[in-house]
Amino acid sequence: MRGPGGAGSRTSDPRAEAKRRLADERGTIVKDAPERVALVYPSPYRAAMSSLGFQTIYREINATPGRCAERAFLPDDPAARGADGVPLLTYEGSRPITDFSVMALSVAYELELAGVIRVLDLAGIPALADDRDHRHPVVIAGGPLTFSNPLPLVPFVDAILLGEAEDTIHTALDVIFGAVDKARSLEELARAVPTCLVPSVHGEAQRELGRVDDARLPAYAQIITPHTELRNMFLVEGERGCSRGCSYCVMRRSSRGGMRVVPVERVLERIPPEAKRVGLVGAAISDHPRICELVETLADRGLEVGLSSLRPDRLTDRLAAALRRAGHRTLTTAADGASQRVRDGIGRRAREKHLEQAARLTREHGFDRLKLYMMLGLPGETDEDVDELVRFSSELSHICPVSLGVAPFVSKRNTPLDGEPYAGIATVEARLRRLRAGLRGRVEVRATSARWASIEHRLAQGGAAEGRAVLDAVRAGGAFRDYARALGKPESRRGRGRRRLTRPFPGP
Repeated sequence: MRGPGGAGSRTSDPRAEAKRRLADERGTIVKDAPERVALVYPSPYRAAMSSLGFQTIYREINATPGRCAERAFLPDDPAARGADGVPLLTYEGSRPITDFSVMALSVAYELELAGVIRVLDLAGIPALADDRDHRHPVVIAGGPLTFSNPLPLVPFVDAILLGEAEDTIHTALDVIFGAVDKARSLEELARAVPTCLVPSVHGEAQRELGRVDDARLPAYAQIITPHTELRNMFLVEGERGCSRGCSYCVMRRSSRGGMRVVPVERVLERIPPEAKRVGLVGAAISDHPRICELVETLADRGLEVGLSSLRPDRLTDRLAAALRRAGHRTLTTAADGASQRVRDGIGRRAREKHLEQAARLTREHGFDRLKLYMMLGLPGETDEDVDELVRFSSELSHICPVSLGVAPFVSKRNTPLDGEPYAGIATVEARLRRLRAGLRGRVEVRATSARWASIEHRLAQGGAAEGRAVLDAVRAGGAFRDYARALGKPESRRGRGRRRLTRPFPGP
């Protein structure tokens, strides 16, 4: 099995593929300027252009006089460098990354570290920051990973913009382009941007998260394209953050004061007249106090509407009707814990009555199925909790077709469950087999890899040493065994002696 960032569908000529994709985009910014930034996503185009944050930073940089951003992506086949060996090129200008003064990376989650290494390799830039000099671009990183634990990025970048970066990207680029040399720019960044982690100055020290003024919201897509996971969908924020405080979620730290609601009128103003499909984005978008009105208004315009999250306790007959009228075919929500005891232990508000209501609304409004996202391997979980999930899912399947999307629990830094150990590959796989056996023929079960989740956990709880281990794994081929070998035993690297939260969940 190939690791994250491994080869996908093969593309014979990445430049021809880029040209075809550009021709199908709406909203592309083609601009030349003396201060150029290569904005690079360490996953393929389909994932990158579904990232609202990536698109927002693209627009922000290009809005600055005298400055432009050109995009580049991990190729669908990372081994492809074109027939003549041309390195990674930008889409807008077809330029090599080394022609730019700054390479800016947007990193979503831990397993994209492999993609970071591969795009640096493809660009002809040494992967380790310590091996680069004044001839190489300043490499900065930001993105969702920075809300939890950016430390595994430290070996590969010159600076990390933590948290929300719509404002700090401008300050950081002002400093970089205004400095007399690369070394001076990093020293100045450390002083000028409190939410910027500069490894050469700060090491692995904790820094505060960036936060933009609410008046800057919402973020919204710059480009609409058919070549994404969210085909031809215009993305716009309806809110930012979350007030719920689930103990496993990094939004607790990023929200700092709760959910920030964007007025419906401001959301509607951002939607271009040519949009046919709209994705309403937010960690708790269904908690928006006017979510029904917003979906109904878009449905009245004849638009298809998608929601990035739907909490079962917020699902009403009115909202279900609006979503169905707006083109929803599957009603998707999350229960997360296998049993009510486990859900209570992680602070989830979902109750069986809410999930039963979701199943009834699925049937009554003609949705194809109810899809529930779950986690296995949460602290305190037992086989009896899995049996409860089997029993309850079976009951739901008598109301409507049901499918489960299952992911192993991975504890994240800066959450109340920070430091919780991984349940173990064997344990997670055994509980998944138990779940599938109990639901066979009644409920569809799809699960992400327990093996790769164990690697994600090591990185989520790790630091620069784990980042360097990823480099070793990628160089060895990027298979799971390469990661396991490079990371070694958990206690052998950074994190030895970390706090373990092993308190049991409340009883039933």
